[in-house]
Amino acid sequence: MKYVGLFGLCFVLVIVSFLFHEFGHKFMAQKYGLWSEFRMWPVGLVITLVSSMLGFLFASPGAVMIAGNVDKKKNAMISIAGPIVNIVFAVVGIIGCFTINHSGLVIFFLMLGNLNSFLALFNLLPIPPLDGSKIISWRPELWIAAIAIAAVEVYLMMFCLPTLYWA
Repeated sequence: MKYVGLFGLCFVLVIVSFLFHEFGHKFMAQKYGLWSEFRMWPVGLVITLVSSMLGFLFASPGAVMIAGNVDKKKNAMISIAGPIVNIVFAVVGIIGCFTINHSGLVIFFLMLGNLNSFLALFNLLPIPPLDGSKIISWRPELWIAAIAIAAVEVYLMMFCLPTLYWA
């Protein structure tokens, strides 16, 4: 029965993390006065949930469509907004892991940190159509800073925090 609860928690965190990532893009596009709309792909949602349960994450349940006068800078700033949301969520997860002593809450913060650090790192890969490809084409140093932060978060979640609890 406890695994049903973990599945439910994972399901909610995947949906919330993905939606906030996409809303980060939408908010930034609207900040630039551009038209933006979230479009859901139900098959992609199922793929995302199944892949997250199998130990890796292939996130593709939808995307924000943007229209208007988009130059390289705007495109990069819109693109980095999503991973920044995931980086912030991962920081909350990491801080929660270091500061909370309640086992149930620690599981929540571990899942939050793991999921979002991997989402940020994955989305920052410089492979089209991922966010990283748009960021690196405008400002490589911005991309390096963002991917370095996400990589440190993944490292902390995979190697440092587990030793804190299971050593």
